[in-house]
Order: sequence, then structure tokens, then C-alpha cells
Amino acid sequence: MAGPCAAFVNSVCGKAGKESSVCQSVTATAELLSPAACKAANQDISYAVQKLADQRKNCDLLSSRLCKDVGDSTQTCKMVQTQTKTFPPDRCSSMLEHYADVLADLKRMEAANQPLAAALQATLAKGDAPSFGPADAKVTMVEFSDFQCPYCSKAAAVVHQIKEKYGSKVHFVFRQFPLSFHDKAHLAAEAGMAANAQDKFWPMHDLMFANQGALERESLDKYAKQAGLNVATFKKALDTKQYLAAVDADVKLGGEAAVNGTPSLFLNGARVQDPTNFAAVSGMIEAALKK
Repeated sequence: MAGPCAAFVNSVCGKAGKESSVCQSVTATAELLSPAACKAANQDISYAVQKLADQRKNCDLLSSRLCKDVGDSTQTCKMVQTQTKTFPPDRCSSMLEHYADVLADLKRMEAANQPLAAALQATLAKGDAPSFGPADAKVTMVEFSDFQCPYCSKAAAVVHQIKEKYGSKVHFVFRQFPLSFHDKAHLAAEAGMAANAQDKFWPMHDLMFANQGALERESLDKYAKQAGLNVATFKKALDTKQYLAAVDADVKLGGEAAVNGTPSLFLNGARVQDPTNFAAVSGMIEAALKK
């Protein structure tokens, strides 16, 4: 922040965290203060910083205890350190009172973040699932996705960037994971598999993600025609539920990989923390290619 209150605001936000409610409140209030009031605040920054430190002792304690118990070098610890900076002090106090439950949840999260076993990695990458890139590529990526999930549409854009930038350097596999509370997702997943059987998965993939608000059966038939499928064969596959079991098999595989939400992306068995951020995904691919 610039202006007469900059020193005070920046000091408070530096201690509380830029995303915290305290920082936001102080920033908003500072815009209303006169230069004289800002000057007085700037001269007594140490009082505000100490007061804030006293209020946030429980948040600092919570963060240090959790990181010690879950592992200082883990991704979960980094997440804890980031998020506790945004918590109000009373939330930190409440979490300390229920520390055993909080720790148990984080340990489950950390276990899910561990690289997949080699056998499971191989299972996820093989079979008739939609894919691109050679099977013997140095980098294998497996995505579990839901055509009705808005975040998955963002991940789909990242997938296209991966294909454009890395081509034959990456073997990318798409797995179906329709979430139970998305009423049209399972049928859309079946439609994706029906399109894959005709080697038209990726055009159908793009059409369904571009039209997430219209995934009812009539629209799926329309997208099949636009994607160049044999529509009669496609319709028969959906009418007879030909790929229902295959979709459910993908969901089961996702459960074995501790997938509980979409999109979930794995790179050589390691879970990608932000599959909607191409820069982050690209960084992981580059690091894997250099190994």
C-alpha cells in the first residue's frame, strides 16, 4: 500500500498476512484516516504489531504443532502455514481444543498426497482409457475428471496446453470420475467413452466442457454429430448403457488412488496440487523430464 498510512498498514499486514481479515480491515480503515492520524499510527507501529502477535499466539502455536506432527517438509505443513495466517484467532483456539481431530484429518490428507504405489500407477496408465502421447514417455500423467465440474473445465484448458507444449514427451491418460451430486456427469462420462471407442474422445471432450450447462441426452447426441461420430452407434451405446460399468470401474480406480474430488491429476504417481495452473503443472513436468 502507498500513502501516509503505508508504514502502519504494511507492518500489520506483514504480521497478520495479506489475505487475513485484519489486513483487509486495516487497509480499508487507513483510507479514511487523515495524514495526521496516519502519522500518529506510524509512530506507534510496535504497539499494534505486539498486540497482534499476542492475539495470534494460538495461531502460531497451532501451525508449529501441526507441522511438527505431520512433518515440517510436507506439502500439508506448507498448506497449514499459509492458511493459518488467514484464520481469526478464535478459530485457531477452537482448533487447538480439538487438536487430535484436526491432526487426524491432516494426516489422512498427507497420506493421500504420497506418491502412488508403482503397481497402482501402472494400472491407472494402462487399458483403453482416452489418452495421448506414447506409452513409454518419460512422464505419465493421469487425470480423474467430471464433465459437469467447473474446475475440471479449467483443467481441460491446461490439458490442451500440455499437449501443445510437450507433445510426445508426455503420456496423458483421462479417467472418468463423475461426482454423485452432478446429475448429468455419469451419462456425460459414458458419452466420453462411447466417443473414445470411435477415436473421437478429444473433440467430444472439448464440446462437453464448452457446454457444461447442457449435458442432457439430446445435447450429447448433438455434440456427437458435431464431433464427427457415427451417431447411430453412439446412441445405441448410451441407450444400452454399454459403458456404464466402465465408468464405474474408473471411479473405483479413483477411490484406490484416494481421489475424493475433481479434477485430480497425478504425474508419475505424484499428486499435482493445482491442476488448473499450467505454470505449476509445467514446472513439475520440466522437473520430471530432467530426472
